[in-house]
Amino acid sequence: MLQRLYVNNYRCLENFEIVTKDLSSLLLIGKNGAGKSTVRYAMEILQKISRGTNRANKLISAKDFAHGKKDTPIRFELEVLLDGRSYQYIIAFELPENFREFRVFEEKLTVDGKAIYSREAAQVILHPEKKGRDAKFFVDWHLVALPIIQEQSKSDPIHRFKVWLTNMVIFSPIPCFMTGASTGETLEPELDGTNFGEWFSGILSLYPAAYTTIYEYLKNVMPDIEDIQNKLIGEDTKSMSVQFKNSGSAIRIAFRDLSDGEKCFFICALVLAANKHYGPIFCFWDEPDNYISLSEVGYFITTLRSAFKNGSQIIVTSHNEEAIRRFSSSNTFVLERKTHLEPTRIRILEDMAIQGDIINAMIRGDI
Repeated sequence: MLQRLYVNNYRCLENFEIVTKDLSSLLLIGKNGAGKSTVRYAMEILQKISRGTNRANKLISAKDFAHGKKDTPIRFELEVLLDGRSYQYIIAFELPENFREFRVFEEKLTVDGKAIYSREAAQVILHPEKKGRDAKFFVDWHLVALPIIQEQSKSDPIHRFKVWLTNMVIFSPIPCFMTGASTGETLEPELDGTNFGEWFSGILSLYPAAYTTIYEYLKNVMPDIEDIQNKLIGEDTKSMSVQFKNSGSAIRIAFRDLSDGEKCFFICALVLAANKHYGPIFCFWDEPDNYISLSEVGYFITTLRSAFKNGSQIIVTSHNEEAIRRFSSSNTFVLERKTHLEPTRIRILEDMAIQGDIINAMIRGDI
């Protein structure tokens, strides 16, 4: 469960901190350009590291410095509560003058305040949890160490932390690109949802019982759904289709031909299944209500919120009034900046003096 995210000198985020302790669901709101999606980008960078991208220049670029301030490192700090233990990961990148490529300025992982590994320039120092001598090795200073450190076992804190990062679901889907076709299996969905078919195949291959979770949710939002097929149509290719039935008549529709909103229902179903069967997971969904009709948004958001508890967590961004009303002032965070020359500021809604209805206040521009 995410406890804290700190970002400095990255795009519009300067000395930016969001503390999410004990909140299983939270909402980020703010005007366009306030920095909501930039928070998602920061989480994406951390996930890319856990999934094996460790060259600094493939994670950030010179344009990511806030207002071109290259004399200050770009810094990310993440605090996570896993199995009752507090993990803190720090990674910072610098681009010294006359350097063409970023290098790692600082990197460290601690658990309950005790260092698991730390880094000084190109030297990585492993600190064993049990008694023993520190181990040291050198790594190219343009590479992040986390993906290449050898894990000792599944109980190794490094393994546990990497699994949590890897299993994060970070979404800003583009339904029209989702065809339901697959040539493999995965538990790592793409940001835009284009590998939805592979994710569906991966979940059902490893967790067959997940089909019930998926079907039950879809049946609630699409009562005429009859079944979901994922047929082999080539040597290595599968294609999804959905059958609907009503009053004795039936029709089968290729997944690619479903509406954008219906595809979002399927995304929600897989998020619920992932959280239940191989979670608890962390989910960041950028504007999940984008393609959902006004009458269906409330149930859509409420279902997501109610499913995330007992260590799982979801963060959503939204401009939809029905979605916003499904959150309270204690778990709604307002991001704001008056001009593009200012950094993003964040406040909890309950700490702000709002007159009247929150939606009317947003329309007036008070928020």
